[in-house]
Amino acid sequence: MKRQLILLMLLTLGSATAQTFTNYTTADGLINDNVLCLDVASADVLWFGTQDGISVFDGSNWTNHTNSTDPGLVDNNIQAIRVMSNGNVWAGTDFGACLYDGLSWTTFTTADGLANNQIKCIEEDASGNVWFGTNSGASYYNGSAWTNIGTSDGLPFGGVTAISFDSNGDVLLGSGLGGVAIYNGTIGSILTEASNGLVDDRIRGIRNASNGDRWIGTSEGITVLDASNNNIAYHTQIYTLPAPDTLNPIEDVEIDNFGNIWVGVYVDYLVTEGGVCAFDGNSWTEYDVSDGLVGPVVRALTIDSQNSVWVATSSGVSKISDHEVSTEELDQASFEMYPNPATDAITIAYPENSAEEAVFLFNASMQLIEMLEFNKGAQQIKYDITHLSSGIYFVRTNGALKKLIIH
Repeated sequence: MKRQLILLMLLTLGSATAQTFTNYTTADGLINDNVLCLDVASADVLWFGTQDGISVFDGSNWTNHTNSTDPGLVDNNIQAIRVMSNGNVWAGTDFGACLYDGLSWTTFTTADGLANNQIKCIEEDASGNVWFGTNSGASYYNGSAWTNIGTSDGLPFGGVTAISFDSNGDVLLGSGLGGVAIYNGTIGSILTEASNGLVDDRIRGIRNASNGDRWIGTSEGITVLDASNNNIAYHTQIYTLPAPDTLNPIEDVEIDNFGNIWVGVYVDYLVTEGGVCAFDGNSWTEYDVSDGLVGPVVRALTIDSQNSVWVATSSGVSKISDHEVSTEELDQASFEMYPNPATDAITIAYPENSAEEAVFLFNASMQLIEMLEFNKGAQQIKYDITHLSSGIYFVRTNGALKKLIIH
Protein backbone atom coordinates (compact mmCIF):
# COMPACT_ATOMS: atom_id res chain seq x y z
CA MET A 1 0.00 0.00 0.00
CA LYS A 2 1.27 3.46 -0.87
CA ARG A 3 2.05 5.60 2.17
CA GLN A 4 2.45 9.34 2.41
CA LEU A 5 4.76 11.10 4.81
CA ILE A 6 3.36 14.55 5.45
CA LEU A 7 6.10 17.13 5.96
CA LEU A 8 3.77 19.99 6.57
CA MET A 9 1.51 17.93 8.84
CA LEU A 10 -1.66 19.98 8.65
CA LEU A 11 -2.33 20.26 4.95
CA THR A 12 -1.65 17.97 2.04
CA LEU A 13 -1.83 18.64 -1.64
CA GLY A 14 -3.24 15.44 -3.05
CA SER A 15 -1.59 12.11 -3.64
CA ALA A 16 -0.29 9.82 -6.32
CA THR A 17 -3.05 7.26 -6.72
CA ALA A 18 -3.12 6.40 -10.41
CA GLN A 19 0.46 5.32 -10.90
CA THR A 20 1.31 2.28 -13.03
CA PHE A 21 4.30 0.02 -12.38
CA THR A 22 5.79 -1.85 -15.34
CA ASN A 23 8.63 -4.20 -14.43
CA TYR A 24 11.34 -5.63 -16.66
CA THR A 25 13.62 -8.56 -15.88
CA THR A 26 15.69 -11.14 -17.73
CA ALA A 27 12.40 -12.80 -18.68
CA ASP A 28 11.64 -9.74 -20.81
CA GLY A 29 15.09 -9.37 -22.38
CA LEU A 30 17.21 -7.61 -19.75
CA ILE A 31 20.71 -9.10 -19.79
CA ASN A 32 20.93 -9.32 -15.97
CA ASP A 33 18.52 -8.42 -13.20
CA ASN A 34 21.17 -6.69 -11.09
CA VAL A 35 20.94 -3.24 -12.69
CA LEU A 36 23.51 -0.76 -11.34
CA CYS A 37 22.83 2.34 -13.46
CA LEU A 38 20.63 3.66 -16.26
CA ASP A 39 20.01 6.62 -18.54
CA VAL A 40 17.54 7.69 -21.21
CA ALA A 41 18.38 8.66 -24.80
CA SER A 42 16.30 10.47 -27.40
CA ALA A 43 12.98 8.84 -28.32
CA ASP A 44 13.00 7.45 -24.76
CA VAL A 45 15.44 4.66 -25.53
CA LEU A 46 16.69 3.30 -22.21
CA TRP A 47 20.25 2.20 -21.48
CA PHE A 48 20.78 -0.13 -18.52
CA GLY A 49 24.16 -0.95 -17.04
CA THR A 50 24.17 -4.28 -15.21
CA GLN A 51 26.71 -6.54 -13.54
CA ASP A 52 26.82 -8.59 -16.74
CA GLY A 53 26.78 -6.05 -19.54
CA ILE A 54 24.54 -3.37 -21.06
CA SER A 55 20.95 -3.66 -22.23
CA VAL A 56 19.23 -1.16 -24.55
CA PHE A 57 15.43 -1.02 -24.69
CA ASP A 58 13.50 1.03 -27.26
CA GLY A 59 10.09 0.22 -25.81
CA SER A 60 9.69 -2.92 -27.88
CA ASN A 61 13.06 -4.49 -28.60
CA TRP A 62 16.15 -5.28 -26.54
CA THR A 63 19.79 -5.07 -27.63
CA ASN A 64 22.63 -6.25 -25.43
CA HIS A 65 26.33 -5.33 -25.30
CA THR A 66 28.99 -7.42 -23.57
CA ASN A 67 32.76 -7.61 -23.95
CA SER A 68 32.36 -10.95 -25.70
CA THR A 69 30.31 -9.37 -28.50
CA ASP A 70 31.78 -5.85 -28.28
CA PRO A 71 35.56 -6.14 -27.78
CA GLY A 72 35.98 -2.42 -27.04
CA LEU A 73 33.87 -2.75 -23.90
CA VAL A 74 36.56 -3.40 -21.30
CA ASP A 75 34.35 -5.04 -18.65
CA ASN A 76 30.77 -6.21 -18.19
CA ASN A 77 30.29 -4.85 -14.66
CA ILE A 78 28.91 -1.40 -15.52
CA GLN A 79 29.08 1.10 -12.66
CA ALA A 80 27.87 4.21 -14.49
CA ILE A 81 26.26 5.01 -17.82
CA ARG A 82 25.42 8.31 -19.50
CA VAL A 83 23.95 9.24 -22.91
CA MET A 84 25.53 12.40 -24.34
CA SER A 85 23.71 15.18 -26.16
CA ASN A 86 25.27 14.02 -29.46
CA GLY A 87 23.95 10.49 -28.97
CA ASN A 88 27.23 8.92 -27.88
CA VAL A 89 27.14 6.73 -24.79
CA TRP A 90 29.78 6.48 -22.06
CA ALA A 91 29.93 3.51 -19.69
CA GLY A 92 32.06 3.43 -16.55
CA THR A 93 33.65 0.29 -15.16
CA ASP A 94 36.34 -0.62 -12.63
CA PHE A 95 38.80 -0.90 -15.51
CA GLY A 96 38.19 2.32 -17.41
CA ALA A 97 35.61 4.38 -19.29
CA CYS A 98 34.12 3.10 -22.54
CA LEU A 99 32.73 5.22 -25.39
CA TYR A 100 30.08 3.96 -27.82
CA ASP A 101 29.73 6.04 -31.00
CA GLY A 102 26.81 4.06 -32.40
CA LEU A 103 29.06 1.53 -34.15
CA SER A 104 31.72 0.32 -31.73
CA TRP A 105 33.15 0.73 -28.25
CA THR A 106 36.48 2.33 -27.33
CA THR A 107 38.04 2.09 -23.87
CA PHE A 108 39.96 4.90 -22.16
CA THR A 109 42.15 4.26 -19.13
CA THR A 110 44.84 5.97 -17.06
CA ALA A 111 47.18 5.31 -19.98
CA ASP A 112 45.08 7.75 -22.01
CA GLY A 113 44.86 10.39 -19.29
CA LEU A 114 42.00 9.24 -17.06
CA ALA A 115 42.69 9.96 -13.36
CA ASN A 116 41.64 6.50 -12.17
CA ASN A 117 40.15 3.48 -13.89
CA GLN A 118 37.43 2.97 -11.27
CA ILE A 119 34.51 5.08 -12.48
CA LYS A 120 31.78 6.13 -10.03
CA CYS A 121 29.65 8.53 -12.11
CA ILE A 122 29.52 10.27 -15.50
CA GLU A 123 27.98 13.64 -16.46
CA GLU A 124 28.09 16.07 -19.41
CA ASP A 125 28.48 19.83 -19.00
CA ALA A 126 26.94 22.57 -21.14
CA SER A 127 30.02 22.70 -23.38
CA GLY A 128 29.88 18.99 -24.16
CA ASN A 129 32.80 18.03 -21.91
CA VAL A 130 32.39 14.61 -20.32
CA TRP A 131 33.04 14.47 -16.55
CA PHE A 132 33.97 11.32 -14.69
CA GLY A 133 33.88 10.80 -10.96
CA THR A 134 36.57 8.29 -10.12
CA ASN A 135 37.96 6.54 -7.07
CA SER A 136 40.67 9.18 -6.70
CA GLY A 137 39.04 12.38 -7.98
CA ALA A 138 37.49 13.79 -11.13
CA SER A 139 38.47 13.81 -14.80
CA TYR A 140 36.93 15.65 -17.70
CA TYR A 141 37.45 15.01 -21.40
CA ASN A 142 36.88 17.58 -24.15
CA GLY A 143 37.18 15.08 -26.99
CA SER A 144 40.93 15.33 -27.35
CA ALA A 145 42.51 16.07 -23.96
CA TRP A 146 42.00 15.05 -20.34
CA THR A 147 42.06 17.27 -17.24
CA ASN A 148 42.28 15.70 -13.79
CA ILE A 149 41.32 17.12 -10.39
CA GLY A 150 42.51 15.38 -7.24
CA THR A 151 43.39 15.86 -3.60
CA SER A 152 46.52 17.78 -4.57
CA ASP A 153 44.18 20.38 -6.13
CA GLY A 154 42.17 20.68 -2.92
CA LEU A 155 39.57 18.01 -3.60
CA PRO A 156 38.44 16.17 -0.45
CA PHE A 157 39.59 12.60 0.07
CA GLY A 158 37.15 9.84 -0.87
CA GLY A 159 36.89 10.04 -4.63
CA VAL A 160 34.05 11.69 -6.55
CA THR A 161 30.68 9.96 -6.30
CA ALA A 162 28.38 12.65 -7.75
CA ILE A 163 28.71 15.55 -10.20
CA SER A 164 26.34 18.40 -11.02
CA PHE A 165 26.55 21.79 -12.77
CA ASP A 166 24.91 25.05 -11.78
CA SER A 167 23.86 27.95 -13.98
CA ASN A 168 26.93 30.11 -13.26
CA GLY A 169 29.36 27.50 -14.54
CA ASP A 170 30.39 25.98 -11.22
CA VAL A 171 30.88 22.24 -11.04
CA LEU A 172 29.72 20.52 -7.86
CA LEU A 173 31.92 17.53 -7.08
CA GLY A 174 30.46 15.27 -4.40
CA SER A 175 33.00 13.34 -2.36
CA GLY A 176 32.48 9.88 -0.94
CA LEU A 177 33.76 11.13 2.41
CA GLY A 178 34.37 14.88 2.44
CA GLY A 179 31.32 16.87 1.33
CA VAL A 180 30.90 18.83 -1.91
CA ALA A 181 33.71 20.78 -3.61
CA ILE A 182 32.84 23.77 -5.81
CA TYR A 183 35.09 23.83 -8.89
CA ASN A 184 35.44 26.59 -11.45
CA GLY A 185 38.96 26.21 -12.79
CA THR A 186 40.14 25.71 -9.22
CA ILE A 187 38.61 24.27 -6.07
CA GLY A 188 36.84 27.08 -4.22
CA SER A 189 34.65 26.43 -1.22
CA ILE A 190 33.93 22.96 0.16
CA LEU A 191 30.44 22.34 1.52
CA THR A 192 30.47 20.12 4.62
CA GLU A 193 28.58 19.22 7.77
CA ALA A 194 30.67 21.68 9.75
CA SER A 195 30.60 24.63 7.36
CA ASN A 196 27.21 24.40 5.66
CA GLY A 197 25.16 22.04 7.79
CA LEU A 198 25.09 19.07 5.41
CA VAL A 199 23.34 16.19 7.10
CA ASP A 200 26.36 14.02 6.23
CA ASP A 201 29.63 14.42 4.29
CA ARG A 202 29.25 11.12 2.39
CA ILE A 203 27.66 12.28 -0.86
CA ARG A 204 25.48 9.98 -2.98
CA GLY A 205 23.81 12.33 -5.48
CA ILE A 206 23.44 16.02 -6.40
CA ARG A 207 20.89 17.83 -8.54
CA ASN A 208 20.32 21.56 -9.06
CA ALA A 209 16.70 22.71 -9.22
CA SER A 210 15.59 25.39 -11.68
CA ASN A 211 15.43 27.97 -8.86
CA GLY A 212 19.10 27.35 -8.02
CA ASP A 213 18.53 25.19 -4.96
CA ARG A 214 20.96 22.31 -4.55
CA TRP A 215 19.48 18.95 -3.53
CA ILE A 216 22.33 16.96 -2.00
CA GLY A 217 21.72 13.28 -1.24
CA THR A 218 23.93 11.75 1.42
CA SER A 219 24.25 8.50 3.33
CA GLU A 220 21.93 9.92 6.02
CA GLY A 221 19.36 11.88 4.03
CA ILE A 222 19.05 15.08 1.99
CA THR A 223 20.24 18.60 2.61
CA VAL A 224 18.82 21.44 0.49
CA LEU A 225 21.02 24.50 -0.02
CA ASP A 226 20.04 27.64 -1.85
CA ALA A 227 22.14 29.13 -4.67
CA SER A 228 24.29 30.92 -2.08
CA ASN A 229 24.87 27.62 -0.22
CA ASN A 230 22.69 28.57 2.74
CA ASN A 231 21.03 25.59 4.37
CA ILE A 232 17.26 25.83 3.83
CA ALA A 233 15.95 22.32 4.59
CA TYR A 234 16.70 18.79 5.76
CA HIS A 235 14.90 15.63 4.67
CA THR A 236 16.20 12.67 6.67
CA GLN A 237 13.19 10.41 7.26
CA ILE A 238 11.36 10.47 3.96
CA TYR A 239 11.06 6.69 3.67
CA THR A 240 9.52 4.68 6.50
CA LEU A 241 12.01 2.26 8.03
CA PRO A 242 11.47 -0.21 10.86
CA ALA A 243 12.96 0.78 14.22
CA PRO A 244 15.71 1.44 15.09
CA ASP A 245 16.49 2.58 11.53
CA THR A 246 15.47 6.17 10.89
CA LEU A 247 17.88 8.11 8.67
CA ASN A 248 17.55 7.50 4.94
CA PRO A 249 20.65 6.54 2.90
CA ILE A 250 20.09 8.16 -0.50
CA GLU A 251 21.13 6.23 -3.62
CA ASP A 252 20.23 8.79 -6.29
CA VAL A 253 18.52 12.15 -6.79
CA GLU A 254 16.60 13.23 -9.90
CA ILE A 255 14.24 16.08 -10.81
CA ASP A 256 11.31 15.41 -13.12
CA ASN A 257 9.78 17.58 -15.85
CA PHE A 258 7.52 19.39 -13.35
CA GLY A 259 10.29 20.10 -10.85
CA ASN A 260 9.38 17.35 -8.40
CA ILE A 261 12.27 15.73 -6.54
CA TRP A 262 12.68 11.95 -6.81
CA VAL A 263 15.11 9.96 -4.68
CA GLY A 264 16.05 6.33 -4.28
CA VAL A 265 16.51 5.07 -0.72
CA TYR A 266 18.15 1.81 0.30
CA VAL A 267 19.33 0.55 3.68
CA ASP A 268 20.93 -2.82 4.38
CA TYR A 269 22.84 -2.58 7.65
CA LEU A 270 20.05 -4.04 9.85
CA VAL A 271 17.31 -4.86 7.34
CA THR A 272 16.95 -4.86 3.58
CA GLU A 273 14.54 -2.03 2.88
CA GLY A 274 14.28 0.42 0.04
CA GLY A 275 12.06 2.35 -2.27
CA VAL A 276 11.48 5.51 -4.27
CA CYS A 277 10.21 8.78 -2.79
CA ALA A 278 8.82 11.87 -4.55
CA PHE A 279 8.56 15.41 -3.15
CA ASP A 280 6.08 17.83 -4.75
CA GLY A 281 7.19 20.82 -2.69
CA ASN A 282 4.84 19.98 0.18
CA SER A 283 4.91 16.29 1.03
CA TRP A 284 6.79 13.10 0.27
CA THR A 285 5.11 10.10 -1.35
CA GLU A 286 6.86 6.77 -1.08
CA TYR A 287 6.69 3.69 -3.26
CA ASP A 288 8.04 0.22 -2.50
CA VAL A 289 7.55 -3.42 -3.44
CA SER A 290 4.04 -3.38 -1.95
CA ASP A 291 3.09 -0.81 -4.61
CA GLY A 292 4.65 -2.79 -7.45
CA LEU A 293 8.34 -1.86 -7.36
CA VAL A 294 10.33 -4.81 -8.69
CA GLY A 295 12.72 -4.92 -5.73
CA PRO A 296 13.89 -3.04 -2.61
CA VAL A 297 17.57 -2.63 -3.51
CA VAL A 298 17.31 0.67 -5.39
CA ARG A 299 20.46 1.69 -7.32
CA ALA A 300 19.62 4.62 -9.62
CA LEU A 301 16.82 6.67 -11.22
CA THR A 302 16.18 8.45 -14.51
CA ILE A 303 13.22 10.38 -15.98
CA ASP A 304 11.99 10.03 -19.56
CA SER A 305 10.27 12.63 -21.74
CA GLN A 306 6.84 11.40 -20.65
CA ASN A 307 7.76 12.06 -17.01
CA SER A 308 7.89 8.36 -16.25
CA VAL A 309 10.40 7.40 -13.58
CA TRP A 310 12.69 4.46 -14.31
CA VAL A 311 14.20 2.69 -11.31
CA ALA A 312 17.24 0.41 -11.41
CA THR A 313 17.26 -2.30 -8.72
CA SER A 314 19.07 -5.55 -8.02
CA SER A 315 15.91 -7.39 -9.10
CA GLY A 316 15.33 -5.70 -12.44
CA VAL A 317 13.91 -2.37 -13.61
CA SER A 318 10.64 -0.64 -12.74
CA LYS A 319 8.92 2.08 -14.77
CA ILE A 320 6.57 4.30 -12.73
CA SER A 321 4.16 5.97 -15.15
CA ASP A 322 0.86 7.84 -14.91
CA HIS A 323 1.81 9.10 -11.47
CA GLU A 324 0.09 12.26 -10.26
CA VAL A 325 3.07 13.74 -8.45
CA SER A 326 3.07 17.19 -10.03
CA THR A 327 3.58 20.84 -9.23
CA GLU A 328 0.67 21.83 -11.48
CA GLU A 329 -1.68 22.07 -8.49
CA LEU A 330 0.79 24.40 -6.79
CA ASP A 331 0.64 26.76 -9.74
CA GLN A 332 -3.15 26.72 -9.85
CA ALA A 333 -3.59 27.49 -6.15
CA SER A 334 -0.97 30.07 -5.38
CA PHE A 335 -0.62 33.36 -3.53
CA GLU A 336 1.46 36.52 -3.58
CA MET A 337 3.77 37.47 -0.73
CA TYR A 338 5.60 40.78 -0.38
CA PRO A 339 8.01 42.29 0.48
CA ASN A 340 10.50 39.45 0.35
CA PRO A 341 13.05 39.79 1.91
CA ALA A 342 11.13 41.44 4.74
CA THR A 343 11.87 43.10 8.09
CA ASP A 344 8.67 44.10 9.92
CA ALA A 345 5.69 42.56 8.15
CA ILE A 346 4.62 40.73 5.01
CA THR A 347 1.43 40.99 3.00
CA ILE A 348 -0.17 37.85 1.63
CA ALA A 349 -2.64 38.28 -1.22
CA TYR A 350 -4.98 35.56 -2.51
CA PRO A 351 -6.77 35.10 -5.84
CA GLU A 352 -10.51 35.77 -5.90
CA ASN A 353 -11.46 32.09 -5.80
CA SER A 354 -9.44 31.35 -2.66
CA ALA A 355 -11.17 29.72 0.31
CA GLU A 356 -8.09 29.78 2.51
CA GLU A 357 -8.36 30.70 6.19
CA ALA A 358 -4.90 30.00 7.63
CA VAL A 359 -1.19 30.61 7.08
CA PHE A 360 1.43 28.15 8.28
CA LEU A 361 4.99 29.28 8.99
CA PHE A 362 7.91 26.83 9.06
CA ASN A 363 11.55 27.28 9.94
CA ALA A 364 14.45 26.29 7.66
CA SER A 365 14.25 22.70 8.93
CA MET A 366 10.58 22.52 7.89
CA GLN A 367 9.33 22.50 11.48
CA LEU A 368 5.95 24.20 12.00
CA ILE A 369 6.43 27.18 14.31
CA GLU A 370 3.28 29.32 13.83
CA MET A 371 -0.23 29.23 12.42
CA LEU A 372 -2.23 32.37 11.71
CA GLU A 373 -6.01 31.98 11.28
CA PHE A 374 -8.25 34.54 9.58
CA ASN A 375 -11.72 34.84 8.09
CA LYS A 376 -12.43 32.62 5.13
CA GLY A 377 -12.53 34.48 1.82
CA ALA A 378 -10.14 37.27 2.82
CA GLN A 379 -8.27 38.57 -0.21
CA GLN A 380 -5.34 40.08 1.66
CA ILE A 381 -3.82 39.78 5.13
CA LYS A 382 -0.87 41.41 6.87
CA TYR A 383 1.45 39.19 8.91
CA ASP A 384 3.61 40.77 11.66
CA ILE A 385 7.10 39.19 11.71
CA THR A 386 8.91 41.53 14.12
CA HIS A 387 9.14 38.77 16.74
CA LEU A 388 11.02 36.42 14.39
CA SER A 389 14.78 36.15 14.15
CA SER A 390 16.60 36.85 10.88
CA GLY A 391 16.87 33.84 8.62
CA ILE A 392 15.08 31.64 6.12
CA TYR A 393 11.48 30.53 6.64
CA PHE A 394 8.74 28.89 4.57
CA VAL A 395 5.15 30.07 4.25
CA ARG A 396 2.46 27.52 3.41
CA THR A 397 -1.04 28.65 2.45
CA ASN A 398 -3.61 28.16 -0.30
CA GLY A 399 -1.96 24.93 -1.39
CA ALA A 400 1.47 26.41 -2.08
CA LEU A 401 4.80 26.78 -0.33
CA LYS A 402 7.11 29.79 -0.68
CA LYS A 403 10.44 30.75 0.88
CA LEU A 404 10.57 33.87 3.04
CA ILE A 405 13.78 35.66 3.95
CA ILE A 406 13.69 37.84 7.09
CA HIS A 407 16.41 40.42 7.69
